[in-house]
Amino acid sequence: MKNNKTLIIFLAMLLALFLSACGGSSSETPAASEASSSAPAVEEAALIGISMPTKSSSRWISDGESMVKVFTEMGYRTDLQFAEDDIPNQLAQIENMVTRGVDVLIIAAIDGSTLSDILKKAHDQGVLVVAYDRLITKTEYVDYYVTFDNFQVGVLQASQIESALGLKDGKGPFNVELFGGSPDDTNAFYFYDGGMSILQPYIDNGQLMVQSGQMGMDKVSTLRWDGAVAQARMDNLLSAFYTDKRVDAVLAPYDGLSRGIISSLKGVGYGTAGQPWPVVTGQDAEVASIKQMIAGEQMFTVFKDTRELAKQAATMVDAALKGQEVPINDTSTYNNEVKIVPSYLLVPYSVDINNYHEILVESGYYTEDQLK
Repeated sequence: MKNNKTLIIFLAMLLALFLSACGGSSSETPAASEASSSAPAVEEAALIGISMPTKSSSRWISDGESMVKVFTEMGYRTDLQFAEDDIPNQLAQIENMVTRGVDVLIIAAIDGSTLSDILKKAHDQGVLVVAYDRLITKTEYVDYYVTFDNFQVGVLQASQIESALGLKDGKGPFNVELFGGSPDDTNAFYFYDGGMSILQPYIDNGQLMVQSGQMGMDKVSTLRWDGAVAQARMDNLLSAFYTDKRVDAVLAPYDGLSRGIISSLKGVGYGTAGQPWPVVTGQDAEVASIKQMIAGEQMFTVFKDTRELAKQAATMVDAALKGQEVPINDTSTYNNEVKIVPSYLLVPYSVDINNYHEILVESGYYTEDQLK
């Protein structure tokens, strides 16, 4: 019994010595802990906040997804949000991005004049701000603007009408009606001004006649680029001014508006042998409108390759984050009412039945099946 007791005491002493040597319940030795705390932290990839206006237009979905793809390939993290054309929703989404700690904000604004307060907060936190395709106005806290040559978009649309009607050859007179984009989108004014730079001389010499007399963005704009609003306005124009006259052309700045206008025209008998389709323009080369082009309903659109716009935005952001020179090609055009915003302008392309396959399908933007 005495030997057993002595053995127990001996084993207890060994256990105590063992626990002391191991540092009690700690999972690290002091040396290991010190080594761990002195090791450099792994730097987390910059977070890019991407705010798109809506999913109702396929082009914004394409823009958003293209940017996520490009930034991810570059090794950045992304947060993509769509605001569904609701200004308070977009403001809340951007606020959340800033609170989350984004390093960059890329914003296609619903209304570019509403972001001053949140962008001041972003600036104070060192966030880089890039206006995407739509200029952000009334604030100094926008660093860069990436877009297409928006004046040239309007020039292309009006040139499509000019060519189709043979205006350069002196043909006419023809009746034309004018549609503008949303008055809270600065691009809409560039589109309209570009278009009128071509059409106004023909209106002045009588080759083109605007039977409604409605000219100027204050009269022809379409809030939120809403196709239903455009359709209702075209209905009113047709019933008021064209009961005994023909519409020969419609300057429409966006495919969503074009489809509404075409629905209105179809409702009063256009698109038949006795009443052929007028020349209807558009923009963004949306699938539904290309299908209408193939069907002979919409004659033209303007293609803006959102893949290239996304790449350019990513290139500019990447350069800025690395402290390199940011590529820009315009330092005079885009005054946001506070400053000239350094910009990069990409080239838009005129699309019709003769070249849509080459520009849209062969480039991989759409597949054959998508356009069936």
